[in-house]
Amino acid sequence: MTLEETLVNELLSRHITITAAESLTAGEFQSTLGNVPGVSEVFEGGFVTYSNQVKEQLLQIPSEVIDENGVVSEPTAIWMANQARSIMNKDLGVSFTGVAGPDTLEGDPAGTVWIGIAYGTQYTYAKQFHFTGDRNQIRAAAVKAGLEMALDMIHRY
Repeated sequence: MTLEETLVNELLSRHITITAAESLTAGEFQSTLGNVPGVSEVFEGGFVTYSNQVKEQLLQIPSEVIDENGVVSEPTAIWMANQARSIMNKDLGVSFTGVAGPDTLEGDPAGTVWIGIAYGTQYTYAKQFHFTGDRNQIRAAAVKAGLEMALDMIHRY
């Protein structure tokens, strides 16, 4: 069984809904969930917010959060996950922000990724990763890590 099948089966069996806000992964996490039959019972949609302006517009993230912390940061990842969860009225929100490369962004090297998790209103955090490889390998590694983090979160609580 694939990681995404395991996650979707757990979400289904526990009646937990999920959404996401993606930047560097550009919808790949949500597309991966969509590969699993029956996912529509727990996943209705989410956000692809590549630019800072769209993060502010669709996720209603205050511009000060990004201006003060940078887009590739723990606070931005947490805001993205929490706002996606809140706006979509879902149990679990997952977010991805980082640098797929090949160039740096805000001084962060390619492979720097923050993944945020918001489970209900009480469990919200973000974790930083440093992936290696080309642009698509970094994006795939981020999606895998996000699937693992979501699965870990629902197993813990």
